Amino acid sequence: MPKIIDIHPHVISPDTATYPLTPLGGKQSNWSQSHQVSYEDLIARMDEAGIDKAVVVQASTAYGHNNSYLADAVAAHPERFTGMFSADLLADDAIEKIKYWQSRNLTGMRIFSTGSTMPTQQPWLADERSHKAWQYASDAGIPVAVQMQPEGIPLLKNLIGKFPNVRVILDHLARPVLEDGAPYALASELFSLADRPNVYLKLTLRNIEAAAQGKSTVETFMAQLVGRFGANRIAWGSNFPAADRPMPDLVAAARTAFATLKVEDREMIFSGTAEILFPVLKTMRGRQ
Repeated sequence: MPKIIDIHPHVISPDTATYPLTPLGGKQSNWSQSHQVSYEDLIARMDEAGIDKAVVVQASTAYGHNNSYLADAVAAHPERFTGMFSADLLADDAIEKIKYWQSRNLTGMRIFSTGSTMPTQQPWLADERSHKAWQYASDAGIPVAVQMQPEGIPLLKNLIGKFPNVRVILDHLARPVLEDGAPYALASELFSLADRPNVYLKLTLRNIEAAAQGKSTVETFMAQLVGRFGANRIAWGSNFPAADRPMPDLVAAARTAFATLKVEDREMIFSGTAEILFPVLKTMRGRQ
């Protein structure tokens, strides 16, 4: 069994007094209301599923840019967790806030420009006011995950053209449409990023399920994805608990999806790419 690192779980505290809800856009997501998973719960679910370590992602639709619970999760379990914080890159104090969350041992940054409570792609993604924060991320070696839709890829290309050293991670592969099948013309925006070496892909159940729709098959899609980007630029994330399945089922779905890949490619997607993006993972003890 390959080592498994999950780069996309979330945690939600039941304690709303200590950790008040401040969702981006003012609307809390349904999943964060109905599937509260504390960091203690996440450890238990990871153990149940055989997951060694995790890069916990800020629950933006619950806490917005207040990453306190995420930071406390990392502080409580530094042997198992690192984290990706959220920040308002258009704010005057963006860099100050980024440095603060870095001081709390959060090692990646997430930009939420679309999602369940923000269904359209937000045009501020490439706003020039964010460039100072992107430059800081480049200088500091902070990987940046972007929650976005295919319509935002031209905006992203503008950004990565200006900041080619930032490791950019596309949450859910930027949600491509795959139902037309190979050669996946409807996902051409995604595949147009294959020649951008600083672009990495976060593959989740959302993509696995989409690859099984219409004329597409999971085997065909995975072969094209790995063939174009390379397994060393693809990492698996559970999206738990937003993905409404038990954690062992999410791992099993990924194993099935990757079954026809080479062993070394499966190992890279399950852990190797995560360690490239987040070197701190190599120093963490993990499960004992």
